[in-house]
Amino acid sequence: MHGLRPTLLIIDDTPINIRVLSELFADECEILFATSGEDGLRLAASDRPDLILLDIMMPRMDGYEVCRRLKSDPQTRDIPVVFVTALGEEKDETQGLELGAIDYIIKPINPPIVKARIRNHLELKRHRDLLSAMATIDGLTGIANRRRFDEMLRQEWHRAQRSGTPLSVLMIDIDHFKLYNDRYGHLAGDDCLKAVACCMLGVIRRPGDLLARYGGEEFACILSETDVQGARKVAEHLHQAVAALEIPHADSPVSPIITVSIGFCTTWPNGIRNSQELVDCADRNLYRAKHEGRNRVYFCGPDDCDLSCCILETNE
Repeated sequence: MHGLRPTLLIIDDTPINIRVLSELFADECEILFATSGEDGLRLAASDRPDLILLDIMMPRMDGYEVCRRLKSDPQTRDIPVVFVTALGEEKDETQGLELGAIDYIIKPINPPIVKARIRNHLELKRHRDLLSAMATIDGLTGIANRRRFDEMLRQEWHRAQRSGTPLSVLMIDIDHFKLYNDRYGHLAGDDCLKAVACCMLGVIRRPGDLLARYGGEEFACILSETDVQGARKVAEHLHQAVAALEIPHADSPVSPIITVSIGFCTTWPNGIRNSQELVDCADRNLYRAKHEGRNRVYFCGPDDCDLSCCILETNE
């Protein structure tokens, strides 16, 4: 959804049809349009509209094939598709709905009825988006949860593969958090988790990045289009931001305040490695940061994770 208004993508090779539909929804929606199936697929992937109005009879790639490709792409499969077409046979409508379209409207259209039906579909989409967002938010900290992390990692991995750009993952652990809970109690522990999450969220500001609660006192961060130097800088800022909270931790062996250990890994996705190996590498680096004394940032690349020549940065 762009701003406060939903976005409609109209895919039709006839300009007059695009104009009629655009005028019908211009007051309520942001309108995108494409005059070919190929352009429509590109717009759908890049702009992620809330709903697509799709013609069937188009040259080179018909609407059925466009719908088939939309529903097979993880980036676009959840975008509702409504066929708006002159094909009125039962077999045509059946084929469109079996491909995954949520509605089938036959031309010439009846403007009031079409407007009401599209409004209903947009309202249902809004409610689905709200439910989906709630399912991917950690109930305690208010940041993304493990499910959202896994979903976004898959998306960013595929995007990095297509664009040839680096991708970084950070694994973050609050040092000796069990000792904190034992001394201050679990309610204080919950407050600590919320404060740490909030301060780290202030560091992760780019739209393409994600901070998530990975489990317990462990957090994870996805940094898209970020190389080793960029990931190291973010990791250091996160480390410093948590320390700046100055939350007392009297029983910590490493510091009188709450601190974090961070391990990160950066790679350029290719045909050999997968996203889980990137997470595993970052997790091994977190383990090394904890093994070396905690309260620090640790990095080595995916090719060198078991070598003794790994780079270690201590921030004590």
